[in-house]
Amino acid sequence: MSQVAASPGSSSLMGFVHRRRRGAELFLLVLALAVGIGAYAAVGIGVEEKVPADLVGYGGWLAALVVIAHVVIRFVAPYADPVLLPVVAALNGLGLAVIHRLDLAKEADGRFHGYAQQQLTWMTLGLALFVATLLLLRDHRVLQRFTYTSGLAAIVLLLLPMVPGIGKQVYGARIWIHLGPFNFQPGEVAKVLLVVTFSGYLVLHRDALALAGRRVLFVDLPRGRDLGPILAMWAVSLGILVFQRDLGSSLLFFGLFLVMLYVATERPGWLVVGALMFVGGATAAYLLFPHVTERFDIWLHPFDYYGKNGDQAFQPVEAQFGMGWGGLIGRGFGEGDPNRVPFAESDFIVAAIGEELGLAAVMAVILLYGLIVERALRTALICRDGFGKLVATGLGSIFALQVFVVVGGVTSLIPLTGLTTPFLSYGGSSLIANWVIVAILLRISDQARRPAPQLSDDTTAIGDDATQIVRL
Repeated sequence: MSQVAASPGSSSLMGFVHRRRRGAELFLLVLALAVGIGAYAAVGIGVEEKVPADLVGYGGWLAALVVIAHVVIRFVAPYADPVLLPVVAALNGLGLAVIHRLDLAKEADGRFHGYAQQQLTWMTLGLALFVATLLLLRDHRVLQRFTYTSGLAAIVLLLLPMVPGIGKQVYGARIWIHLGPFNFQPGEVAKVLLVVTFSGYLVLHRDALALAGRRVLFVDLPRGRDLGPILAMWAVSLGILVFQRDLGSSLLFFGLFLVMLYVATERPGWLVVGALMFVGGATAAYLLFPHVTERFDIWLHPFDYYGKNGDQAFQPVEAQFGMGWGGLIGRGFGEGDPNRVPFAESDFIVAAIGEELGLAAVMAVILLYGLIVERALRTALICRDGFGKLVATGLGSIFALQVFVVVGGVTSLIPLTGLTTPFLSYGGSSLIANWVIVAILLRISDQARRPAPQLSDDTTAIGDDATQIVRL
């Protein structure tokens, strides 16, 4: 993974230099393409008993997209993490195949939508912005200049769905804006801007926020005067829950800030305060707002709503039935009926995977997400600046929290929230935003893994003299 190199003129100054590993990335990309294209072919064979007629064109386009991304990384971010792009490509390819499977099921029922073709278009646009981000953002530290600008832009984006005329309510949640023929979910962009805002703010104020206050049961709680930021974020998350009726985004934004605050200050007291605030806010929302009460009741007693009371538990119960049918290793594409679950291509795509590919495939998908989070945290560990550390941690936390909320909701571990599964679910806003997140992570990892600048002869001589003094 790394090699040892010495500075010119000095045998005592040693350091680890990361290798570029672009060859390893290319090899892993071949495996990722095998997953995506192989799953697409398996859908055709399992459902229609023949290889899809457009397999060559589809596979060629998918391969061209990831190869272009690889070439751009090779030239503009040669030291970037070699695992992130292949893992993301594998997830995106598998998601396209599962969406195609659901399209075929809908076509058989006379309600074909062509979601897979639209998703491939969104993937193309996402990779275009991925390339643009790597080409334009040559140093992630530039983002620190826009700390408060990003925060203001994030607040505006979060408020846009509430504006009459452009805001749109979809199935109870008011999180969309409608601009001509396009629907857009501004919260997907807001989460990236909030990471930049939180990182810039915490870099400047983490020393004050890390000061201990009252000690309770072996935990140093924060000082009362420092509770302003977490109270503000708590209010924002409750506003999203109450006015936009979006439990998933509310959990994501508050959890994201709490994780980054803990990482910046290394104070467990913030986790205690945040957990108490979350429990208190959730309890108040449950008691005061009927739509929150109903969501929790459906989670706790799904069969009381299944087939009656508006059949509002139809989705989660059918998802449970489908995953039970899939069992441990699944029955193969075409051997289930995942289209029984409404919105299986978006909110419940994990259930569709579990129904036909089994628990083993679901665990493999979760493992791939775990790799993304692990590589993001590894990047944070080796990054040389505090801002980059926090950005990488925040972006990795987005994937961790979002996957936990989605998979937990589908499996009835927690109340259903309605978030999309990154790179798997159908949805242009989510897919594009997540590709940009990966580009930022690759830029930070490239900066972190690059060799340190070579020292001049004079500086090297001073370093040698200092080394001799230390030895004496």
